[in-house]
Amino acid sequence: MIAAWQKRGPAALALLPLAFFFSVLVSLRRRAYRAGWLRRVRLPVPVVVVGNIAVGGAGKTPIVLALVQAMQAAGRHPGIVSRGYRGSVEGVREVRADDGAEQVGDEPLLLKGRCGCPVFVGRDRAAAGAALLAAYPDCDVIVSDDGLQHYRLARDVEIAVIDGRMLDNHWMLPAGPLRESPARLAGVDAIVRNGDVAVAVHGVPTFQMTLVGDRFVRLDAPDQCAAADDLRGARLHAVAGIGNPRRFFDHLAALGLAVVPHAFPDHHRYAAPDLDFQGDAILATEKDGVKLRGLAKLPVWVLPVEARIEPDLARYVMEKLDGRPPA
Repeated sequence: MIAAWQKRGPAALALLPLAFFFSVLVSLRRRAYRAGWLRRVRLPVPVVVVGNIAVGGAGKTPIVLALVQAMQAAGRHPGIVSRGYRGSVEGVREVRADDGAEQVGDEPLLLKGRCGCPVFVGRDRAAAGAALLAAYPDCDVIVSDDGLQHYRLARDVEIAVIDGRMLDNHWMLPAGPLRESPARLAGVDAIVRNGDVAVAVHGVPTFQMTLVGDRFVRLDAPDQCAAADDLRGARLHAVAGIGNPRRFFDHLAALGLAVVPHAFPDHHRYAAPDLDFQGDAILATEKDGVKLRGLAKLPVWVLPVEARIEPDLARYVMEKLDGRPPA
């Protein structure tokens, strides 16, 4: 199905009637919230939503991580809410450091480990935010990882993340990848481009993101680090169950590492046979790393990455929350 989204071919064309019906439903639902026919929940602290208008990963989680860390450095006390996609949680639950990805989802677990701030998961993001604030009353801002279309949660800042795969044939689901029309981008507060993608909307500030990282951490011994030079020449396998596995493999190639790539679906639940490789080591993304413990015979090295966003997105968001005109 995803291959069909890359062009306006016969498979996509056959689904256009359903896409039209889906588009009408999306538009009516949004209008219902804007008109007050469906109730929004306004939390007592500002809410920042990081999302996208299409299915699949585009780099939202690194942006959430960057924003939260910048807020912490500025003396704020952020909390994070997430759906907890592919987790088993019913209702709302706080993410603990010793949880498993099968319980709370891989991205919330990653964020908890990297940020250390409160992270709550639940399909109802408004309920998750309310539970977080009840448990942590000193929290002064909520950042939602995904949820651009979760209109029940009122928000103060919307950030849309776009990558090169996201628009594809520019058609709505199920004929294309779009959950909302590209016109939706005109209503967000900021657009972040992940990679080389030509998206610009008049009047909406646009930012450019690059993921950087060149030091690996051993999964079973986090105090052990390795530079790319330390791994060069080894027989390496690379696994990626993210929205765009090719981006990870290209990153490794740019570090001078020759790997055997193994792409898996986004949010893949790994089993030992998935990692039954012959070689010296396995390289993995952080998002995959939280699901690989105890499964591989070979050493697993995880590559943490940081989002470098230009101009300064965190400054823009915090100034907007403070009510000052963004610089």
